[in-house]
Amino acid sequence: MIKFKISLLAVLLSIGCYSVNAQSEVKEYSISKGQVFDIIFLNNRSEPEVKGLLQDYFKRAFPIAEAHGYHSLGGFAVTENTLGNYLPSTMVFGYWDTLDGREKFLEAVDTEMPDFHEMRRKIWSTFGLTYYEFNKDLTFDIDRAKFNTVTAYWEKDSKDFEKFKQSWLAQAKKAGGQTKIEFANGQSPFGYQYNPDFLVITEWESEESFKKFHKQNTRMDHSAVEHVNQFVLK
Repeated sequence: MIKFKISLLAVLLSIGCYSVNAQSEVKEYSISKGQVFDIIFLNNRSEPEVKGLLQDYFKRAFPIAEAHGYHSLGGFAVTENTLGNYLPSTMVFGYWDTLDGREKFLEAVDTEMPDFHEMRRKIWSTFGLTYYEFNKDLTFDIDRAKFNTVTAYWEKDSKDFEKFKQSWLAQAKKAGGQTKIEFANGQSPFGYQYNPDFLVITEWESEESFKKFHKQNTRMDHSAVEHVNQFVLK
């Protein structure tokens, strides 16, 4: 079962933004074999009617999702883009009890809520979703008091990309970065494509240690890389 070891994130339905109880800085996630982990990157629209649409969306969509084994885990604000061409406002986590439930939700919601995708487009200007099925139990944590980054890479050449990835991880560690979790072999539903070949969450000793690594990172040979996005979490 996926859970917070210390406390749950408080979800505030204010234009789709997620805020976290400041009393709980470290969030620990325990992922069990067979569960499916969602990572969503969002940008919220600013039109006045969005708040009402958002409340209606959650009221109608969440019961359908929960009936198929969905559990919301809140999220993190994104403060900066350090690589790439995309800056979401929020990164949201969730999980499903099974892959079958996750996939059947996509079928059920189209029938039970025909305006589901239309509402999403009205509420969020971008909605990138990747989900990962885990074949083993895994635990990781994110300390909000630390400097954390999320890095997503798309590969151009699989053989050379693996070498690039291992070099990236080694250089990050040498510069004071601690890998919290690596994600690979994800899937994106039709219309919500955001499926990097490698996504890693890294905790840094300090912002300065990240900046030192960042200079080295940008000088690496990226010939095996198709694209990259990197975000700083709040």
